[in-house]
Amino acid sequence: MTNQMKALVKAHAREGLWLQTAPVPEIGPDDVLIRINKTGICGTDIHIWNWDDWARKTVPVPLITGHEFAGEIVELGRNVDGLSLGQRCSGEGHLIGKKSRQSRSGKFHLDPETRGIGVNEPGAFAEFLRLPAFNVVPLPDDISDDIGAILDPLGNAVHTALSFDLVGEDVLITGAGPIGIMAAAVARHAGARNVVITDMNQDRLDLAAKVADVTPVNVATQDLAEIRGQLRITQGFDVGLEMSGSQAALDQMVEAMVMGGRIALLGIPPGKSPVDWSRIVFKAITLKGIYGREIFETWYKMIAMLQNGLDVSAVITHRFPMSDFAEGFAAMKSGRSGKVVLDWTAA
Repeated sequence: MTNQMKALVKAHAREGLWLQTAPVPEIGPDDVLIRINKTGICGTDIHIWNWDDWARKTVPVPLITGHEFAGEIVELGRNVDGLSLGQRCSGEGHLIGKKSRQSRSGKFHLDPETRGIGVNEPGAFAEFLRLPAFNVVPLPDDISDDIGAILDPLGNAVHTALSFDLVGEDVLITGAGPIGIMAAAVARHAGARNVVITDMNQDRLDLAAKVADVTPVNVATQDLAEIRGQLRITQGFDVGLEMSGSQAALDQMVEAMVMGGRIALLGIPPGKSPVDWSRIVFKAITLKGIYGREIFETWYKMIAMLQNGLDVSAVITHRFPMSDFAEGFAAMKSGRSGKVVLDWTAA
């Protein structure tokens, strides 16, 4: 194996990514080396491409980016057991510490020392990725590399959707991005009665209806209260999943919730947002903030659901060879795509 590889690098502190040659990572005794087959482009990657305020404050330059991937193990550290050469895998991109109370209690996703591949550490937009063996998630034969490459965002959707009991409940999802769409599919798969998803992007709403058995509502042209009446939701929605980061969407969600409703928040609003806390208090609303995935409970649950009929494959709308990465990013930035997958097998 050559000691050089192709990689997408945030090489300069300005808009864009650059295809460069980089050394193949050297692994430690507790690591594995993964040959990357497929990667997904994430909203975080768009922030890094655009080099917005968050990216400038967070991402070191230069850095190999990307954190959604599927591949196969080609090298094992000397202390690694339970994994094998040639094994197909994805992996958890959050690299945790071992000293915090949260980590020592097994609540790994809450560890304050967490660092992200492709954000703080070298990532998966490359021919090879070094990853701690602890973070590796083996892929069953019936889960394709395409789906393996989007397990990270699917995990966000699963973590958010399963925050509250969904069986027989009426669910409102605000934000029809890829994660919101996958959360809608998860909610339906988990037994929700009605699943309504709102947005102002009709392309995304059309995709949501294609991926999952949901009711799409364009709040720019449709009245959510009228749709609620048509579905015979008399008191309000039982569970809300806020995926948009829009304060207006959250306000609408709070207004549409049943007394005692429960809301899981994954969307991140830009900067500070005014909140009418009186509405939340007087409606006895429960709010839960969601970060990433539960390590590794979410991974077990989403793989089990995929093997038991959950189908989110239609959320992948664009596939490009790695060499056409700029087209992939353009598709993702257009607002008219679902998930975009890059193929590294010809690299």
